[in-house]
Amino acid sequence: QVQLVESGGGLVQAGGSLRLSCAASGRTFSTYAMGWFRQAPGKERELVAYISRDGGFTYYRDSVKGRFSISRDSAENTVYLQMNSLKPEDTAVYYCAAGTPGGGYRWASRYDYWGQGTQVTVSS
Repeated sequence: QVQLVESGGGLVQAGGSLRLSCAASGRTFSTYAMGWFRQAPGKERELVAYISRDGGFTYYRDSVKGRFSISRDSAENTVYLQMNSLKPEDTAVYYCAAGTPGGGYRWASRYDYWGQGTQVTVSS
């Protein structure tokens, strides 16, 4: 069992930065791949960034490439999402997720554990 707790969301002006953190409980953090998803009102939950168990592989959706960066710290059992040059269209609730999704890492249904979400609002 893994519990995930996100933090770091908030209100920021366009062009600003935020760093989201997701703290995981338990000793099995390193056995799970991690994803950051987001969901805006009226829209489906979408993968923003993914990092493999050992951190050797990362993926970003096209709209955040070059602006967002995902990382993980196994000593701290934490995964981060650094978000720079934020845009109003980045406004959403951001969730971290843990699982063993394999090649299906883009799909929310492939993850086993979810945090409660943190709101990110970018004003224009």
